[in-house]
Amino acid sequence: MDVDAFVLTHRPTWDRLEELVKRRKHLTGAEVDELVDLYQRVSTHLSVLRTNSTDGALVGRLSGLVAQARSAVTGAHAPLWREFARFWTVSFPVVAYRARWWWLSTGAAFLVLSAVIAVWVAGSAEVRATIGTPDEIDQLVNNDFASYYSEHPAASFALQVWTNNAWIALLCLGFAVVLGIPIPYILLQNAANLGVNAGLMFGAGKGDIFLGLITPHGLLELTAVFVAAGAGMRLGWTVISPGHRPRGQVLAEQGRAIAAVAGGLVAMLLISGLIEALVTPSPLPTAVRIAIGVAAEVGFFVYVFVLGRRAARAGESGDLEDAPDLVPTG
Repeated sequence: MDVDAFVLTHRPTWDRLEELVKRRKHLTGAEVDELVDLYQRVSTHLSVLRTNSTDGALVGRLSGLVAQARSAVTGAHAPLWREFARFWTVSFPVVAYRARWWWLSTGAAFLVLSAVIAVWVAGSAEVRATIGTPDEIDQLVNNDFASYYSEHPAASFALQVWTNNAWIALLCLGFAVVLGIPIPYILLQNAANLGVNAGLMFGAGKGDIFLGLITPHGLLELTAVFVAAGAGMRLGWTVISPGHRPRGQVLAEQGRAIAAVAGGLVAMLLISGLIEALVTPSPLPTAVRIAIGVAAEVGFFVYVFVLGRRAARAGESGDLEDAPDLVPTG
């Protein structure tokens, strides 16, 4: 089957059904009959596409439209808890999963660059001399770096950390509107900062302290930034290469899906902020603190790759407009 021709032929029907669904509270009798008829026809179209198309975003969008139309016909409203549950079990994990190669490659490049800078700084006294005076570096490695995590009350520190990291993540998402071009620069700045601090600490023989303080919260925190950067650059690339569908339609779908990323990152950064405020400076053994950070990171990967893969295979796109605001009852 020629899927492009099929879509071109039936898109007016889908658009008309979408229009009726949006006006479902103000339809005339004739329009209600039309809604029922179009719902049945579009359900058939969806069945055909599920069998013949590999375009998950298109299938996901049509699935949402059919679900909304079915619910408009039956008139049963979805409770808020169902929408909340759908967000965490479908919308956020599927968007993160679909963008996985973007943020995984972003993370790999970030860590490699940080490691190169760290080795360069740790191995060169000349480089360290350009960063600060011996007294300034001594103050950092022997006092400031460790005290940073304990000099403020836990609650206020957690809020400060969350606000800072949320701002970086939202910048990455926001820059998607300019094709994601500034995002690599933001990542470069953060990679350089991490690499310099690691190099100074390792160069002073304090590498164990550095890893013991950074690892518990840093794994999930950096992953959140990588997800934001990957999703933002993916959206930018969508504008450049939309595939076989209209650029405006693809951009709108991906843009709405970005909202799911933003919501999910709030939770990720909140968790990493709590770990940084409560676990990192705690008297727990270093191995225990690191284990908590690793557990949080593994939990995120399991969450995304289990629920996200399942939703992707079901044709979900993460487009918030696909989420049925009504529960089918018939």
